[in-house]
Amino acid sequence: MSIIANGKRLEISKYKTENLFEDDVVNASKLLFGENTIYINAKKKIESKSLGGVIPDGFFFDFNDPTDPQFYIVEVELSEHSFFNHIFPQITKFFAFFKNNRLQKALVDKLFTIVDNDNQIHSEFKKLLGRTEIYKFLSDILESSQNILLVSDGNINELPEIMDTYTDTWGKMVRFIEIKKFISGADIVYSISPDFETIQLVESENAVEKLSEETVQTKYTEQFHLDDTTQSVKDIYSRIKESAMAINSQFMFNPQKYYISIRYKKSLAFIQIRKKKIRLIAMLPEEEIRKIILNHPVIALSEGVQTFYNGKCAAIDIVDLLNFQEIEELIRRLN
Repeated sequence: MSIIANGKRLEISKYKTENLFEDDVVNASKLLFGENTIYINAKKKIESKSLGGVIPDGFFFDFNDPTDPQFYIVEVELSEHSFFNHIFPQITKFFAFFKNNRLQKALVDKLFTIVDNDNQIHSEFKKLLGRTEIYKFLSDILESSQNILLVSDGNINELPEIMDTYTDTWGKMVRFIEIKKFISGADIVYSISPDFETIQLVESENAVEKLSEETVQTKYTEQFHLDDTTQSVKDIYSRIKESAMAINSQFMFNPQKYYISIRYKKSLAFIQIRKKKIRLIAMLPEEEIRKIILNHPVIALSEGVQTFYNGKCAAIDIVDLLNFQEIEELIRRLN
């Protein structure tokens, strides 16, 4: 495969070692993932006991949506590596880490020490966090955002079946991204799939086969999304569904892998369920949503995310049932 740009043919550059691939991911992290991100090179900063005997390649903080920052343990792998002998056991250890409160606390302490002792990283965090205390942020995000970013230079054939089989771990927590490097002389171009700004919404077209409708309905249910959330989140979701069905009994709540859509003839809204809040993406222009929603945060979405949802839209974060009447009015407007 090659890319032709500005009259030059750029040929794909195959990585000879995993270390070279890791170095490129670290050095080009802001180009690949966005300026409002922080990548900590774990192998140079942390000892293995902090994660129960396994060292990931990196820790990654995504602030592209400042109202909903995300944390990732990063594993960088060459696609030629054995999946079941290397990749599978490595990722499985990360699942165990996220279930261990003692190890999480130890990692928060270690990450804070890293940030506090590195002027550049500390400056990046302060720029993105403002007045938010760094230690509290680290503690909160490791509790509320538990993602694993698997980065590869090519397709991983075993991934679709594994993500379909282990839905509560691989299917829910692992995000896959494929990065390829192309070179012509001093010119370097990277391809990335999927686009990182939609990584929480969509899977790589090359890495994950599209599931049949029957499989999606079997594997991805409302309960799948509500597991491991607070009672408050469960109550909010129940109230949204109850209110929507009272407005229009023909509304359909359609669980997919990363969201639940509300449909009536077409998709009208999308529900993303977090551990401590619900994000409702309404298919209306942002200015119209702001006229209705006065007491909940309204979040503008990037052009790329709106393109993914196939129309003008904005998000509303719901953390409790206060002022819920305006959410009901928004749903009524969508009808």
